[in-house]
Amino acid sequence: MRLLIMGNSGSGKSTRARALAAQHDLVHLDLDTIVWEPGKIAVARAPEQVQAELLAFATTQDRWVAEGCYGDVIEAALPFCSELVFMNPGLDVCLANNRRRPWEPHKYASMAEQQSKLDFLLDWVAAYYTRDDTLSYLQQRRLFDAFAGNKREVVTLG
Repeated sequence: MRLLIMGNSGSGKSTRARALAAQHDLVHLDLDTIVWEPGKIAVARAPEQVQAELLAFATTQDRWVAEGCYGDVIEAALPFCSELVFMNPGLDVCLANNRRRPWEPHKYASMAEQQSKLDFLLDWVAAYYTRDDTLSYLQQRRLFDAFAGNKREVVTLG
């Protein structure tokens, strides 16, 4: 089993990935950990480094779940996955989940620091359906629709 989960921030990717990892004894990869420089928020690693880490993970692990919102990274992982999951519960759910997001100590030094970025995050999440970049609904929809393997779209969380 090699699952690839994509969707907007707050769509339930991480929650679903952690649950599936525990249930099926899968190695879990949060794509944030290979896309961003360790200990730095929104400081991107070189694309070659991201691709090398993704390839190393996908080819050395037999049973895994990877999740993120990065269309270019998702696209590079597609040849290795056995199932693609598109988390698409809608904007209201994503915004509400981001407002309730617990502290992420691997990203922020404190909950106060995380909360100081919330307005920016909510604006970014809201633009998911109107952007046309690698982090957009349009890119993820194209990837999902074109994927010929096993796939499912999750529109209701629960």
